Amino acid sequence: MGKQQKVLFLPDPKMRQPWQNDVVAAVGTRHDMRIFDYAAPMQPQFAGAQVVIDFGGSMGTRAMADAAASVKLWQILGTGFDHFDLPYWQEKGIVVANCPGTFTAIPLAECAMMFMLLLARRWRPSQISLQNQVMCLPMGEELGGRHLVLVGFGASARELARRARGFGMKISAIDVRDISAKEQQDFGLEFAGKPSDLDQLVRECDYLSLHLHLNNETRHIIDGPRLKLMNPTSCLINVARGELVDETALYSALAEKRLAGAGLDVFGNEPVDPASPLLMLANVVATPHIAGVTTTASRRRAGCAAENVDRISEGLEPLYRVDQ
Repeated sequence: MGKQQKVLFLPDPKMRQPWQNDVVAAVGTRHDMRIFDYAAPMQPQFAGAQVVIDFGGSMGTRAMADAAASVKLWQILGTGFDHFDLPYWQEKGIVVANCPGTFTAIPLAECAMMFMLLLARRWRPSQISLQNQVMCLPMGEELGGRHLVLVGFGASARELARRARGFGMKISAIDVRDISAKEQQDFGLEFAGKPSDLDQLVRECDYLSLHLHLNNETRHIIDGPRLKLMNPTSCLINVARGELVDETALYSALAEKRLAGAGLDVFGNEPVDPASPLLMLANVVATPHIAGVTTTASRRRAGCAAENVDRISEGLEPLYRVDQ
């Protein structure tokens, strides 16, 4: 065990638990763990801090980075960092790491699978039938034999492929990297391609599931023209980032029945307005960015952060750096 580190945790005041308790438990008594008090002066709390654990990467401010003169590692307790001002931290020379998708891959895949099942069985219309004592309607569909296209083949997409394979679905995937022959065999892929194959797969899919980071290249990757390529019996699943999809175009496609349905855990603006036109549609099922929010995922992420604190204490390079 290396030298004890002074660790400062930046919690989300609206989402403290179980994340805070899990981080405290994972870091344990091996290090000097403090919880940042947003009502107290900032500078004294950062004095001497060697590791900052930032909930979701959304709590840190430029003023905090300016105050982080002694910080050896800024650990994001989350996967995506599109809402984190990474270039500023890089200018300050602060090492930044995240908790990559492997730590939330299973719950994201389960949520995507849930959306497909709800859409296949027409969940929202079924609830209207239930309230009106209408029996045996609506007519649903089975997932077996349906074509699932995974856009991005990282950790969550691979876990979804495992589950979809069990339902007898046909699975295709694309990624910027080469998907190896072994992966294709292990995950039951009928086709593995590159982004240039997206338009063709969009035409062929029954379910299109997004598993991408948000950046300049992927923002609105599903836009009006791509949605027009999809069949009216197809459904879109998004448990990744809201801005991967042009929501105005998505609403039009769904409202005009040019698309059968959508399962959405994420939105361009969050929290999503309860009066959002998308939420009014009977062919949309939605959740409030909870795909990766499970007690097990919280413990996994806390363990990831704690491992990096230990590595810093031992003078080792932190895992999962995103600042290089």
